[in-house]
Amino acid sequence: MSDVLGVGIIGCGNISKTYFDLAPLFKGLEIRFCADRYADVARQRAAEYGVSGGTVDMLLASDDVDVVVNLTVPDAHWPVSRDILSAGKHVYSEKPLVLTLEDGLAMKALAEEKGLKVGSAPDTFLGGAHQAARAAIDEGRVGRITSGTCQVMSHGMESWHPNPDFFFQPGGGPMLDMGPYYIANLINLIGPVKRVAALTSMATPTRTISSAPRAGEEIPVGTPTNIQALLEFHSGATITFLASWDVWAHRHHPMELYGTEGSLYVPDPNFFGGEVTAVDREGRAEALDFSDHPLGNANQTHGENRFANYRTAGLADMVQGILEGRDYRCSFDRAIHAVDVMTSILKSGETGSFVDIGTTCSRPAALGAAEARALLKA
Repeated sequence: MSDVLGVGIIGCGNISKTYFDLAPLFKGLEIRFCADRYADVARQRAAEYGVSGGTVDMLLASDDVDVVVNLTVPDAHWPVSRDILSAGKHVYSEKPLVLTLEDGLAMKALAEEKGLKVGSAPDTFLGGAHQAARAAIDEGRVGRITSGTCQVMSHGMESWHPNPDFFFQPGGGPMLDMGPYYIANLINLIGPVKRVAALTSMATPTRTISSAPRAGEEIPVGTPTNIQALLEFHSGATITFLASWDVWAHRHHPMELYGTEGSLYVPDPNFFGGEVTAVDREGRAEALDFSDHPLGNANQTHGENRFANYRTAGLADMVQGILEGRDYRCSFDRAIHAVDVMTSILKSGETGSFVDIGTTCSRPAALGAAEARALLKA
């Protein structure tokens, strides 16, 4: 087997630029083809990055593509991934992997039948900040995690996104759109979830777009936009998770974990970096140093802010896992467990009952500084 796998991309929207820009940082993969339901869009993106471009059928028939990155809209993830697997190629999907557990189980059966691998974003938990938090927990710095809180709250996408409709329909909402980052990191830090309960609501039945070019247009809301959930983990920890697009302002940390020997403040899991603070039993706080971790170093600028962005790390780890015959961190089992957790939270909001989680998974292997460097080109 070659030590480089050819990568294709289906879906040439804005997120595809992130993969094109960052993939060259990593070993073992090479983007060779991109496709879109609009072939002209694919050819434009292909010309921009010097790869082949065209239709989805052309990509799936390409002999030099081994792994396909699925960057389509969420409700197309399963049918597109099904076509990729049927064509004999591995799949790495943007989040969420699928929208129902049933589709996920069908995907697993097809992948096993074909002898192929499936992986899924998010991979931000591989960032230096979250791996520093993981190391602090593994080393017992704050003792055994017993409880905690997570918050992802804003007022939604209608103020900036040109076409925000799908965010407010089934398959969208703050739980399935932003929840994957938080659930993936909780699995990384604590492990699998045992059961959940939730209260869900929506502030208004419609939203008014305030961004160009559709400013002033009303769009319907068809999914909960305010979710207050309780997660019980197999470890015994209980976490409160607030996910809302009905909040104008708040002062909560994105994630706080409380242990028997102290507390841990964890930054937004939508990003690779940020400040991680450990507080001991006497109240002494210390910002953890992860400057040696290559996936925590700032590498991009937005306005006046520098930040770390290494999206594609999960794909690179999956490719190396395939080449080396080992587990990879953004695995199918962890992604489908996250889907099970999130859809069960929404189900609990509908029924008013606790929902047991039928799937489980292991914590991914920690990604220390040396392991992270091994994913990167010299």
